[in-house]
Amino acid sequence: MRRFMTAAIAAMLLSSTAYADTIKVGVVGPFSGPFSLQGKNFKAGIDAYMALNGATVGDDTVEIIYRDVPQADPAQSKALAQELVIKEGVQYLAGFYFTPDAMAVTPLLKQANVPMVVMNAATSAIVTKSPLVVRTSFTTWQTSTPIAKVAFDKGIKKVISVVSDYGPGVDAENAFKAGFEGLGGSVVEAIRMPLATNDFSPIMQRIKDSGAEGVFAFLPSGPTTLGFVKAFSENDLKSGGIQLFAPGDLTQESDLPALGESALGMQTTFHYAVSHDSAENKVFVEAASKAIGNPAELSFPSVGAFDGMHVIYKMIEATGGEQDAEKAVEAVKGLSWISPRGPVSIDPESRHITQNIYLREVAKTDDGKYYNKEIQTFEKQGDPGLAAVK
Repeated sequence: MRRFMTAAIAAMLLSSTAYADTIKVGVVGPFSGPFSLQGKNFKAGIDAYMALNGATVGDDTVEIIYRDVPQADPAQSKALAQELVIKEGVQYLAGFYFTPDAMAVTPLLKQANVPMVVMNAATSAIVTKSPLVVRTSFTTWQTSTPIAKVAFDKGIKKVISVVSDYGPGVDAENAFKAGFEGLGGSVVEAIRMPLATNDFSPIMQRIKDSGAEGVFAFLPSGPTTLGFVKAFSENDLKSGGIQLFAPGDLTQESDLPALGESALGMQTTFHYAVSHDSAENKVFVEAASKAIGNPAELSFPSVGAFDGMHVIYKMIEATGGEQDAEKAVEAVKGLSWISPRGPVSIDPESRHITQNIYLREVAKTDDGKYYNKEIQTFEKQGDPGLAAVK
């Protein structure tokens, strides 16, 4: 199989022209199943970018080819990436909602001569697995470190940590612990839950029994985060004075109508809120809302995809359409622009995105709609998690 792959990729590269009329971008993500809303947001961000910037770069037309991985499945993700490279001839791979899926594909990039633009997967280590990876999303170290200071500044001294047991969850746990204990706080217990956990009652009891004044939590956005926040409220932890701290995955905008009063006042730190007040975001939200169909479904993966397309367009421009992964990646090192989320740049050494992280509080508009209100800015945040994987 390895010899077949080598021969197939070599044949594909030799048969491609130096300048392609159509440049194909393969996007892998959850377009069906329990996390399909996240894939829908990938597509909304991509469609919004192409609606605002056109479907051509120079003389070349950009074509997006989607492949569905309904939930974390590294083997399927790798197989679909191979199919996109060999059968479809894509010059760029992008998307990747789950870290294990992105990790599984990185060994293919050099041989295939294809860059990967990570539009969501949030483990710091992904960019270290190949020099051809660029991230336009965030990491859980990046979004979880500031909330430790927020909790400590509120007078919280003892916290229990509860995370999903996979790469980003472990990163989030370590990030919060490093930040909180560095300030003088104490993490009294650390719980790691299987990704498939959907009954949170035993977890809530452990939180009550821990004696902690606050909870730090991380779960991947989707049905699990919705269930966790509801369980926190229904088990009287909120009314009992235990405060919940988390990165913004737990209060994504599409979940707020269902969370309702249980999320009101909850504070999270994150790289984007749909309510972000800027001219660029207003244009983006209008285009992405039209693309997704239901504006209430718009959430953070859309902006990672939107900015991911910006990076891919710059790569195509720099290479003149030629398939040259190293040249494409080199061209965007140090790239800076104004995103719908605010000022961002690609770190020239790590290829990770530097961006503002915002403290947001769930609030309610005069007409009864819930939203994430930005109340504080942590400017120009890199990824402190990269030091932990070196």
